[in-house]
Amino acid sequence: MNSSENPVDKLKWIMGQLRDPKTGCPWDLKQTFQTVVPFTLEEAYEVADAIERHDMQDLKEELGDLLFQVVFYSQLAKEEGHFEFDAVVEAISEKLIRRHPHVFSSENFETAAEVMVNWEQEKARERSAKASNNIQESVLDNIPQALPSLTRSYKLQKRCAQVGFDWEKPQEALEKVKEEILEVQEELNHFEDKSDATRHQKLEEELGDLFFALVNVARKLEFDPEMTLRKANQKFERRFRGVETALFTKGSSPEKSSLVEMDLLWDEIKAQEKSGKKSQ
Repeated sequence: MNSSENPVDKLKWIMGQLRDPKTGCPWDLKQTFQTVVPFTLEEAYEVADAIERHDMQDLKEELGDLLFQVVFYSQLAKEEGHFEFDAVVEAISEKLIRRHPHVFSSENFETAAEVMVNWEQEKARERSAKASNNIQESVLDNIPQALPSLTRSYKLQKRCAQVGFDWEKPQEALEKVKEEILEVQEELNHFEDKSDATRHQKLEEELGDLFFALVNVARKLEFDPEMTLRKANQKFERRFRGVETALFTKGSSPEKSSLVEMDLLWDEIKAQEKSGKKSQ
């Protein structure tokens, strides 16, 4: 390997060595497209985590890990005679040029909203071009099943909105949430025996409908539901850690404390956060 070679070529060379049938790594040689997927998802989340922590050194490393996933899949595809890494790069380059006519041709979009409209229209044309003449096309085609459920709900709703199947106002979507809450409440009123499989399934179904309706409200307000919930998780974790710290200074712990005591501390921490934000 020439040390002056392009860094991407170096990474591709390393990948080839790892998959060498005679001298490669036993672990890497065992991997398939399917077995690599969980690692890809994990690396993507680690990239997001580094960004949220504003850790640029960690982000550099995590982006490298994510890039390695692309190189890994490309090596597997090369071995099976499908495509190589350069074809992946060429495909995304061609797609980006096609979807940005306002940059690479004579189209003129004044706002980000106009750009997004064109982007979605181009994606729809691409889906239509891929569709077989013998298979009925759906606007919901090609939304990956493996997406996190909140993200997939958002994408399902967004696709339907493009063909007019959507609430006009966020308030209408919120009314649907209220309706779903009442349906959950109705099921809870009859949910006495957890061994009742029918009731258990019905309650789960109504809770699912409630989650889906909440995603719709977030979408109508132009919030990403996955990011919105991530922020809520972070806030909960921060406040609960604050409760633990407060208890620790008193020589106690959550296990030794009552719910009432922890609730009081929670409210204190919540009030401190709100007063801190107001003073900024």
